[in-house]
Amino acid sequence: MYKDKRVSLIIPAYNEEGNIKAVLEDFNGSPFLDEIVVVDNNSSDRTAEKARSGGARVLTETRQGYGNALRCGLSSATGELLVLTEADGSFRSVDVEKLLAFSEDADLVLGNRTTWLFIAPGARMNSLIRLANICVGKLVQMCWWLSNPTRLSDVGCTYRAIHRSAYDRIAGGLLAEGPEFSTEMMAEALRRGLRVVEIPVHYGERTLGESKHSGTYGRLARTALRMLRTLLRKRLSMR
Repeated sequence: MYKDKRVSLIIPAYNEEGNIKAVLEDFNGSPFLDEIVVVDNNSSDRTAEKARSGGARVLTETRQGYGNALRCGLSSATGELLVLTEADGSFRSVDVEKLLAFSEDADLVLGNRTTWLFIAPGARMNSLIRLANICVGKLVQMCWWLSNPTRLSDVGCTYRAIHRSAYDRIAGGLLAEGPEFSTEMMAEALRRGLRVVEIPVHYGERTLGESKHSGTYGRLARTALRMLRTLLRKRLSMR
């Protein structure tokens, strides 16, 4: 609980059996979380089994894709405050309280992985990736600056918190199936007039394995292109 509000943590997972146990051990130590929901997105390994043994409520989403998995978790979670994070160990539970504290003044609190002070050695955030996130973040910011000014410098950070009531307002406009879901949520929140703030969070090295969206520069380029297409669609669509 956070100030009498029930809090749910949602973790999308695809073949993360090597990471999910440590992630759950970390977040189970948070005094603010009432439930942890792991959405198994067609894993071929023991991700679901290990998540259950780690105390999580496990859901299955058969439609492949990061966005599909997050929508499944968001719609099924029971909390009044919904926190999203990754299954790869790159985020830390210590930042949950910070996200929740800022949610007192904002509808959507976005994590920012591009602040150097919070980037750990070995994290997948070199100068090129950091610059790309900052540039696209500023593009999102400028698209709605006149109607909903806020400062943004990261478009791919899963770690964020949103009020259930705010999610319900934007859920109908969230259609992305893949990693562009993160950018779509930001854009939809801004175009719907939600109060949005971005704060730095610790960003570390993936524990095991390789990211499905940014493990190679080819994957990064494809993800960036999908994000830009989603942003253009949102900017041109009617409210």
